[in-house]
Amino acid sequence: MNPLNRRHILKSGAAATIAAGIPHIAKAQNIPDKIKIGLIGCGGRGNGAVVQALSADPNVVLWAVGDAFGQGVVNAMKTVERFGKQVEVSPERRFVGLEAYQSVIDSGVDLVILTTPPGFRPQHFRAAVAAGKHCFIEKPMAVDMAGLKSVVESVKMAKSKNLAIQNGFCWRYHPGTREAYAKVLSGEFGKVRSIYGTYLANPVKPLSGGQPDGMPDVEWQLRNWFNFEWLSSGPLVEQCIHTVDKVGWAMGDVAPIAAVANGGRALKTDASNIYDHYNVAYEYPNGVTAHVGQRHFVGCHSEVKDRVVCESGTVIAPGRCSAMDLSGKTTWRSRAEKGQEQNMYQVCHNELFAALRKGEIPDNGDHMVKSTALGILGREAAHSGQRITWDQLWESNNDLAPDDLAMDGAFPVTPPPVAGKYKI
Repeated sequence: MNPLNRRHILKSGAAATIAAGIPHIAKAQNIPDKIKIGLIGCGGRGNGAVVQALSADPNVVLWAVGDAFGQGVVNAMKTVERFGKQVEVSPERRFVGLEAYQSVIDSGVDLVILTTPPGFRPQHFRAAVAAGKHCFIEKPMAVDMAGLKSVVESVKMAKSKNLAIQNGFCWRYHPGTREAYAKVLSGEFGKVRSIYGTYLANPVKPLSGGQPDGMPDVEWQLRNWFNFEWLSSGPLVEQCIHTVDKVGWAMGDVAPIAAVANGGRALKTDASNIYDHYNVAYEYPNGVTAHVGQRHFVGCHSEVKDRVVCESGTVIAPGRCSAMDLSGKTTWRSRAEKGQEQNMYQVCHNELFAALRKGEIPDNGDHMVKSTALGILGREAAHSGQRITWDQLWESNNDLAPDDLAMDGAFPVTPPPVAGKYKI
């Protein structure tokens, strides 16, 4: 879809050439009164993110919109109607198709919101950075190591060009959860001894039937993107990545040693190729083990909860966070401050645009790479049935799909991985 694709970058070293050939850009040092934003990916999260961006600053205007499908653009325009003069999306700046991302980037925007299915994230991020655009990037940042290594290079380029990177790991912007993890990281409850994080929920966007007659493979999979690993990366990395990210947060974002995991398709019988449950044990230095449990089962107990076990107590997060001592007595509870913004999605965008107004450059690139890699590590350990080390993960170049797929193209569904047979 873009001749400068991730495989070409990895094999030819094109990233260094690009970085050398484009002058240093310091937009945030001279940010215009009117910040023009472009939305790339008009699904539910994209429409939510653009509302939060427009709500964050009255001089932010939506300038261009792009989506693979025309109905997505229509839905986005309906979503932002209430913002009146903050919407300046003329008909010629409403783009449809797999190349829409480049058209949005080239339309004169200052910042792009990247909210397509994550399989496209490395390409879109690279194109935005090459064009000198600030970025809000929804999680996860890649679905495989080939894509994530491209993201690493793009982060380096963004730093060299003084471009803002804000990511969608939203719990790091929730006031109560921030307070709880600040206490963990300060050592208030002693050293972290173990973690158990859960993301137990109902299925997301399950397939209701097979591929319609006459609909090309790529289009069908795009319309049902969550169900295919090359587009979503599967539920551990696409949805449970929030829990994985909070494991990294509690551990100070240091690299783990390895992961051992299992997973499978206990209830899934459809034409997708993603698992419906994972259980991962991350090994950290000093004997700390972090367990993550994820499942998409109907009619079962649901929860999204982190239990960070420290030497003198356990911190329970996210949301209305608390801590209890070794006897089980609650010793602390987070409380909302009067007048403080509590919507973590809104806080994320408020801080992004406030920083740009002050001439500051939010730089969340390294963190978003580490958390995405942590998710992929757990997934690969489960799919292979092997203990996978952090170093082995970064030595791999697993690549889930070619970069030149067309909307009307053929791309048969890859069978779900089988532990003991699948190789990282």
